[in-house]
Amino acid sequence: MGTPDFAVESLEILVEGGYNVVGVITVPDKPAGRGHKIQYSAVKKYAVEHQLPVLQPEKLKDENFLNDLRGLEADLQVVVAFRMLPEVVWNMPRLGTINLHASLLPQYRGAAPINWAIINGEKETGVTTFLLTHEIDTGKIIFQEKMPVSEDDDAGTVHDRLMDIGAGLVRKTVDALAENKVRFIDQSELTGHGGVLRLAPKIFRETCEMDFTLTATEVCNFVRGLSPYPAAWTTVTLPGMEDAVVLKVFGVEKEVVEHQYPVGKMVTDGKRYLKIAVRDGFIHLKSVQAPAKKRMDIGDLLRGFQLKSY
Repeated sequence: MGTPDFAVESLEILVEGGYNVVGVITVPDKPAGRGHKIQYSAVKKYAVEHQLPVLQPEKLKDENFLNDLRGLEADLQVVVAFRMLPEVVWNMPRLGTINLHASLLPQYRGAAPINWAIINGEKETGVTTFLLTHEIDTGKIIFQEKMPVSEDDDAGTVHDRLMDIGAGLVRKTVDALAENKVRFIDQSELTGHGGVLRLAPKIFRETCEMDFTLTATEVCNFVRGLSPYPAAWTTVTLPGMEDAVVLKVFGVEKEVVEHQYPVGKMVTDGKRYLKIAVRDGFIHLKSVQAPAKKRMDIGDLLRGFQLKSY
């Protein structure tokens, strides 16, 4: 059960490993783009290419879907980046339903674990397989694998590495369950007494606005955590611009230095750089995208506006 590319890697490792994948469940097809062309999920595309039965329920409690799901007679359900499942679904197979989550649970429960781990400046993250239960992302842990996060990483690079690591962990988990060689770990054992749990709630557009009252490091982490998708953004207003421009920001560099500028002040030579004052230095915008434009280096954008230094 899955939808995006992140889930395809786990499906592929099972199919190519010779496991008996009796069915694939994914989201319904939907129109996309200007031509409203019907678009398959990445998981359906892979399933169709490999002649796997596909179910695409609108509602997970629909009796027709539940009957079809029972008819597959699955021993185990594997969930990677899908929807919340009702108990009638996750409790159906004899071995239960496992989920692959892109964090080291119990930390970063929620919809956007990769983004929030980077935004919060974590130096380490990972993947977890666990049994689904009533409360989201709280089931008993089966396996975990850790991975370092560097200052050069962004959400895209971490996503791709976790996708590969996670697929291997799914295969390891399926083998262990089939052989009855699993010691389930209650998440409370990993929380510790008085431990602080960081959550990973869904990210909305307003979540992505840059805040220049933060430190340079915190702003850099924020941009990295949202790059390349959904992308941080800020509004730029400079002399020579007819209107304010909302820029998506994919890459920045920090300059930690004392200065006398007010927080949020924009400084540019009009050709090569645009930096914004934060409380302990400056944030240099490096890779940006203006509305209806392609992603570009900041210098290309500035020269297009023909600005003077400011």
